[in-house]
Amino acid sequence: MLKIENITVKVLDKTILEDFNLEIQPGEIHVLMGQNGAGKSTVSKVLLRDMHYEVVKGCITLNGKDLLKMNTTEVARDGLFLVNQNPVEIKGVSNAEMLRTALNDQGKKEQNILEFNRSLTTLCEKLEIPTSFIHRDINYNMSGGEKKKMELLHMWVLKPNFIILDEIDSGLDVDSLKLVAKSIQEYYESYKPSILIITHQKALLDIIKPEFVHVLGNKKIIQSGHYELALKIFNEGFSGASIIDKSDACE
Repeated sequence: MLKIENITVKVLDKTILEDFNLEIQPGEIHVLMGQNGAGKSTVSKVLLRDMHYEVVKGCITLNGKDLLKMNTTEVARDGLFLVNQNPVEIKGVSNAEMLRTALNDQGKKEQNILEFNRSLTTLCEKLEIPTSFIHRDINYNMSGGEKKKMELLHMWVLKPNFIILDEIDSGLDVDSLKLVAKSIQEYYESYKPSILIITHQKALLDIIKPEFVHVLGNKKIIQSGHYELALKIFNEGFSGASIIDKSDACE
């Protein structure tokens, strides 16, 4: 589904990633960890085609297509969905309007307006957010937790097949984090999307357990493993877990 090969990424002539590689197959759950400033969020920016991030080397393939030749709309249309730590506010466009437009853009059959609103109401109740948010401007004047829940409502409606969670746990209280994580896990069990989680927190991974764990350092992935690697890092820290750059290790 997604293959990143030897990419080097620059922002304002500063190299953020170098010879970065990652491959995610359909239905797999991966987590990307690393210290602050390591470049984890850069990966999501590149995949969603933020033009501030210049890929000067390497290639990225999404569903057999050259992602670097796609724009943000085309990437989203192909099933990639990002929930980041600070969802953007869009004044003047309601959640309902955006979702109906996005569904039409995907070529999905337009629902009866009453049925569509009824389905949104059900999701609001499920995610414990006011039903009035359906017709409110996207993320406008909402708390951090409310924004994250609204992003999940969008996810349930648009049904992406590849989800990036970029520090979705940031700013959530304990109850909201559990609700958000359980909703994502339920979505995974229903549709089996690929998921890339970027996080510092153990609580999220207690519910959405990744199959594969990668550690980003020195501008690339320096160690990979399974869920046990994440637990070791949470318990001992990156230095205590003896994370090493395997590319520099002796054979």
